[in-house]
Amino acid sequence: MIKLKPILISPENFKEFGEVIYPCDNRRPFSEDLDLNLDIKRGEPRLYIMQLEEHGLSFNKISRHINCSQCLGSMDNKNWILAVCPPNNDLSSPDLSKIEAFEIPSNCIIKIEAGTWHEGPYFIHKLVNFLNLEHTDTILNDYFTHKLDQTYCFDI
Repeated sequence: MIKLKPILISPENFKEFGEVIYPCDNRRPFSEDLDLNLDIKRGEPRLYIMQLEEHGLSFNKISRHINCSQCLGSMDNKNWILAVCPPNNDLSSPDLSKIEAFEIPSNCIIKIEAGTWHEGPYFIHKLVNFLNLEHTDTILNDYFTHKLDQTYCFDI
């Protein structure tokens, strides 16, 4: 079993995998530095509330979506964890030497860059609701999973 120690997410340490935004004044105009730059042009967007139950803190697979970025944020004032690997879109499997884990506070929303390998959300609560933005057909047509030879667990 390989242990991953999650680090607190920031725009700087997550930039290889996507973007992070925090609350701001609603009168602020759009800013490429402060707003998410979405990649949803190749399909119809789907915004929904994804309800997940606690399912442990270990995994043996990792997935990605190539046709769109995915946005996630906790709606229940609960922190959560996500494991990620760089996109490597020219390869059919992730570079597991570059896997990282991030703790994501409930006061932000993340965008996972198209092609980024990810696994989660993980959390220590019985149930968490997440805001999820992806394509309407992501689960059916843009969900690529790689089975891992070893089990990874979060060291929290």
